Amino acid sequence: MESAILAALMDMLSPSILGAIVAGVVAGFFVGLLPGLQANLGIALLLPVTFGMEPAAGLAMLCALYTSAIYAGSIPAILLRTPGTSASAATAIDGYELTEQGRAVTALRTSTMASVAGGFVSGVALLLVAPPLSLLSLRFGPPEYFLLALFGLTSVASVSSGSLLKGLIAATVGLLLGTVGMETSSGFSRFTFRIPELQSGISFVPVMIGLFGLSEVLAMSRRSAEEGRQVARVLERWRWMPTRQEVSRLKGAILRSSLIGTLTGILPGAGADIGSWVAYTVGRRLSRHPERFGRGSEEAVACSESANNAVTGGTLIPLLTLGIPGSASAAVLLGGLMIHGLTPGRELFTRYAEMTYTVMFAFLVANLVMGAMGMLAARYLVNVTLLPRSVLAPVVAVLCVVGSYSLGNNLFDVWVMTLSGIAGYFMRVHGYSAAALALGLILGPMAERGFRQSLTLARGELLPYILSRPLSMVLIGLIVAFLVIPLILHGKKDAPADVAVQGAPGDTR
Repeated sequence: MESAILAALMDMLSPSILGAIVAGVVAGFFVGLLPGLQANLGIALLLPVTFGMEPAAGLAMLCALYTSAIYAGSIPAILLRTPGTSASAATAIDGYELTEQGRAVTALRTSTMASVAGGFVSGVALLLVAPPLSLLSLRFGPPEYFLLALFGLTSVASVSSGSLLKGLIAATVGLLLGTVGMETSSGFSRFTFRIPELQSGISFVPVMIGLFGLSEVLAMSRRSAEEGRQVARVLERWRWMPTRQEVSRLKGAILRSSLIGTLTGILPGAGADIGSWVAYTVGRRLSRHPERFGRGSEEAVACSESANNAVTGGTLIPLLTLGIPGSASAAVLLGGLMIHGLTPGRELFTRYAEMTYTVMFAFLVANLVMGAMGMLAARYLVNVTLLPRSVLAPVVAVLCVVGSYSLGNNLFDVWVMTLSGIAGYFMRVHGYSAAALALGLILGPMAERGFRQSLTLARGELLPYILSRPLSMVLIGLIVAFLVIPLILHGKKDAPADVAVQGAPGDTR
């Protein structure tokens, strides 16, 4: 084993592997920067290029593209409020608020630092604890997926910056939209209104682009019309590396969210978008300044970005050890393994151990290269915020249309994006949370599928069935804790004020 690891380190330093890593990172940047292009699409497009490459170089390039695309999606999310990938939807909330405050440089630096740390932590987990961690995914059944979705939905309060009631209404609308399409258990169509494109449900990617991107275009147009002139933004001083204070302030949130993202990535079907929302929820609950979340919090950006990039390494754990893809991107990577005649499982860590460890080390290096190139690109991309709204709004609108159309090469997704954008604009005007709607749309199908399958497996005795599963009990405890603890803390904060009003004993005033 030691000899295979040493040989892998030497192979990883070869020009072919390093060149493949750089090529994958660059390709991932283009995929992530363009709204609507998901990482799995980029991997699928690059897959034929790996046919003539050595297996280690080809797989290293695909893994580098995967992690780079997830990170790069945060750049348009922060600068334009248009998530490059669905995994950056949570980042758009606080990242764009920081941009509006003239702190886009801080937001990009925080995103880069958190993404590199998240990817690196998951890469270390991939190297050290892949086999035991992969077994965790086998213990997750329908009840656990249902409870995990409920746990994610507890963040509705976190993303509802105004009225909690309006946030709950928006989340309910998202849950209802998630029921559109063919029901998987019975095969019946629901709320399709005889529209063939709705049979497979409403794709959440064009909805994300519309809610966050096109709605911002409409808001830009309204602000420009009200102001009658363009207001020039002033960028803060550029800094390549995070300060010691930033690292000290954010290291706890980054490490915690990286572990959450790694564990989420191990679970088949969860994905980077769910990992980022769960980390965002946990981060707000445990933050010393939860009131800043949703209003431009660096900690919120760090939570979501470290988690979604940690998912990339987490998905490789069950993929390489069990052959179970944890996401759509991992499923395409599985195809890349098969193309080169490699079968996931024990053989990868015995017969092909040198190649496997080379890919793992390449994944770690890819995150470092991604961070360096990300800061280099962000140094110039941040100037996008200085463009006048009359120029910026049409550019963002075109990106929204192109991104929605490229998803499935049909105009229906463009119409979905347009309607979502109009709805998102009116939601912003009237104080409804677009993020809460997105959260319901993403987690709703996962919750419904887990609940229906749990009912079938429990044979009518759902509660005893759930309570008999240790992991379900852990998730129930987390849900209860994250709902009750904030209420207790809020009561303790109010207590001194009540005492002060009543007056101390012996006070004769």
